[in-house]
Amino acid sequence: MELRVLEYFLAVAREQNISKAAEYLHLTQPTLSRQLKDLEEEFGKQLMIRGKRKVTLTEDGVYFRKRAEEIVSLANRTREEMRTSGDAIAGDIYIGAGETHAIHHIARVVKELQEEYEGIRFHIVSGDTADLQERLDKGLFDFCLLLGGIDQSRYEYLKLPFVDRWGVLMHRDSALAKKESISPEDLWDKPLILSRQILDEPQLYNWFGKPFADLNVVATYNLINNASIMAMEDMGYVVTLDKLVNVKGRALCFRPFSPERTVGMALVWKKYQTQSKAAGRFLEALSSAIEK
Repeated sequence: MELRVLEYFLAVAREQNISKAAEYLHLTQPTLSRQLKDLEEEFGKQLMIRGKRKVTLTEDGVYFRKRAEEIVSLANRTREEMRTSGDAIAGDIYIGAGETHAIHHIARVVKELQEEYEGIRFHIVSGDTADLQERLDKGLFDFCLLLGGIDQSRYEYLKLPFVDRWGVLMHRDSALAKKESISPEDLWDKPLILSRQILDEPQLYNWFGKPFADLNVVATYNLINNASIMAMEDMGYVVTLDKLVNVKGRALCFRPFSPERTVGMALVWKKYQTQSKAAGRFLEALSSAIEK
């Protein structure tokens, strides 16, 4: 299994057409078709269904596409890091981040660092904890900004001096909008919109005082922007963190939980991980900013 063949497969999966992929790759169609056939024979599995106009991935093909993307991404990162000259502080830094207002502080450090080192590029990918940790463990991220508890047996970490506050995002005309804060009982009979990650949060589970199965969960989300649209349409009450959505001038409002519930955060990285010079310098800059 060669890296270039993985790139061929990904091009076909992206274009959904062998002819278009061959043109993009500057290959002849028979050559590309033969490479894909050899790949399938190597695994003993059909990865693609070849229609007259469109190529569709099989279930095995969908799984393989995810793995191929990870392998190619890691290979490209390694190639770029090796090309960076010995003393230069430059290159790409990949950070996985949960949705939090604290990203503003990270962005300030990033901006100052890029003013000092023009060759540093940052890539920030949003996601929930499980997705981010999986990619961090596979070497696809340098760091992750995680909320809540940290598995200290797996990760080194830098605790950040910020906390986010749990509460409810809702339409301004909602019944609970008149309250200054929201108690668990207020939500027991209300239509709730929860993030996938909340279902694994023991702190919130205890706060609600009821099993999630007994609550009226009408929708779930993984990106707060989509959830805010549901709130705008008055579909229900979005349980989320404060300051993720700008409610100024919009038909939305945020009310904190009572009793209050907050969550801390940390920047984590794999134990025994060899960091690039650029990643190491970023960590130093962030630590210095925190001390100040």
